[in-house]
Formats: sequence, structure tokens, C-alpha cells
Amino acid sequence: MKKFDLMTVIGIFLGISVLLLAIFNNAGAGGVVFFIQIASILIVGGGTTAAIIISFSLQELKVMPKVLKESFQSHNHDLNDLIDTFVDLSGKARREGLLSLEASADEVEDPFIRKGVLLAVDGIEPDVIKDIMMAEVVAMEERHRKGRALLEKAGEFAPTWGMIGTVIGLVLMLQNLDDPSTLGPNMAVALLTTLYGIVLANLVFIPMANKLNNKTDEEVFVKQIIIEGVIGVQSGQNPKILKEKLSAFISEKDKKEETGEENVES
Repeated sequence: MKKFDLMTVIGIFLGISVLLLAIFNNAGAGGVVFFIQIASILIVGGGTTAAIIISFSLQELKVMPKVLKESFQSHNHDLNDLIDTFVDLSGKARREGLLSLEASADEVEDPFIRKGVLLAVDGIEPDVIKDIMMAEVVAMEERHRKGRALLEKAGEFAPTWGMIGTVIGLVLMLQNLDDPSTLGPNMAVALLTTLYGIVLANLVFIPMANKLNNKTDEEVFVKQIIIEGVIGVQSGQNPKILKEKLSAFISEKDKKEETGEENVES
């Protein structure tokens, strides 16, 4: 189940707030205006966009909106519920046989679990089931890596284009040393483009890429539990033994929380 990830918004808001607070503290409210340079924005924004377009194919660029959306979403994985699902499936398989799980598979929302259960129902060997499901995990990791690469490259390009803007500003400043009125604006372009590039990279692009990487690791972890659960059901493991085996994936804190809930219910 996906839900809006407020932490991404809080992080970006906090970073911007710190910068604005530093500006207000040293230059007052009017000082913010001096940190807004259209030329710098165009250099960093336009240059980074151009570099991304050159680096990736049109097909790869089409996933950019989805990648950005994913940065603002979180996945709610309840491992205790997941383990209970396989304990129930294991118990039913031992009582009624593997074929009885075909109807239960239709009730499972997670397509990865459903696929594994149907493979088990078809009588496929455990090693083959594991290979098939792991192949899907590897493919998922590769898809996520390609999507994440867009943000990672943007994080590399933005500071570089900031430096390019700095060079442009310095060249303009040196060409007009005889006109003091141009020194300030040209120096502003020189410095602010570097600032924009660094802020974009380290407050937006790189943190978002790191968050997506963490989400991928979490999803792979959950799918490993699912694979072990499917293999346990297919091999006819005792539900209690299967629960103990899968519980090894859960932290002690989560185990205590589950035990606490059970005690309250009882």
C-alpha cells in the first residue's frame, strides 16, 4: 500500500527555510531579492535539463514524472501481516493440499505473492520457483536503477552547470572592469549559479535518489521474505516452523510489538 511521504516535503522545506533564515539574519527581508537571478536560474536549470536530455533516451526520460512521484510516496510493508499470510496458506496447504491454494491466490492483493503461490500450485520445483521469482526481483532492481540514474545524473550536472555560470559571470565581469556598474550584477551571476547548482544537487536530486535507493532495498528485502514463504508453503513446512523461519527477518522491536498486540487482544 502506498501513501504520501511527508518526510520528503519536510526535508526540502527545512533546507529552504534554513537558507532563507540565514539570508534574513544577515541581509533582512529585502536581501532575498538579491538571491534571485533569472540568468543564473536559466543557466543551471536549462543546462541541467539539456545534459539530462542528451544523456538519456526518450523512452528513459518518459519515466521521469513517475520517478519524481515515487520520491514523494512511501510503501507500508507490515511484515507481521505478511508472515501471517504465509502461515495461513501453509496451514491450508497441509490440510487440503496445494491445489486448494488456487482459490486463495485470487484473494491475495500482492501480485508477487499471487504469482509465487500459483507457481507452487502448478507443482514446480522449489529451486525453479526461486529462480523465476528472483529473476523478477533482479529485473525490478534494474528498472529502479535506471529511474534513479536520472536523479543521480541531475545531481552531478547541476553543480557543474553552476560552475559554468560562474565562469560566464567572471568573464563578463573581466570584460567590463572599466564600467563599475556592471561588476555587481556579473558577480551575482557568477556566485549565484554555483549556489543554485549546489543546492539543487544536495537538497533535491541526490537526497531523492538516496531515498529511492533505500526504497528499492526495502522492497527487495520484502520480496526475499515472500520467496522464502512461497518455498515453505510449496514444501509443506509446518506452519509454526515456517513462522519461526520467516520471523528471523523481523527485528526484535517488531516482534515485541506483535506480541504486545496479541496480549492486548487476549
